[in-house]
Amino acid sequence: MIIKAVASPKGEFNGNEFLFPVRVYYEDTDAGGIVYYANYLKFAERARTEYIRALGFRQQDDLEKEEKFGFVVRHCEIDYLAPAVLDDELVVSCQVTEVGGASAVMHQEITRGEDILVSLDVKVVYLSISNKRPTRIPKDLLAKMGF
Repeated sequence: MIIKAVASPKGEFNGNEFLFPVRVYYEDTDAGGIVYYANYLKFAERARTEYIRALGFRQQDDLEKEEKFGFVVRHCEIDYLAPAVLDDELVVSCQVTEVGGASAVMHQEITRGEDILVSLDVKVVYLSISNKRPTRIPKDLLAKMGF
């Protein structure tokens, strides 16, 4: 028996920008005591996932259908501006800046207070998992994104 936990999404909207809180744990840091560079990508991924959930779109439902669909990262540009350290309280923002038929670009920033630590632009593609081909983003999701 599979039990589907449906917890409320974490984070909140500030206009069309989604804000997701993250705490830095010991496991997130490297031997120098700062957040390991790849973990910022994990923080950003979590924020994008919670953003989609906050729009009322449950990605797991699309993965359980006979014809499976989901978002995959196509391209990522990232600038590391300042380090985060253990116990920092961070906020990861997520804002859709561009939409194509099967793709979207999301601008994200990871901040500590007023300081921008990391800036990312991530292009995601909505993909048919079975044939590995891009497919149009559902109209209802585009509408919830404001497009």
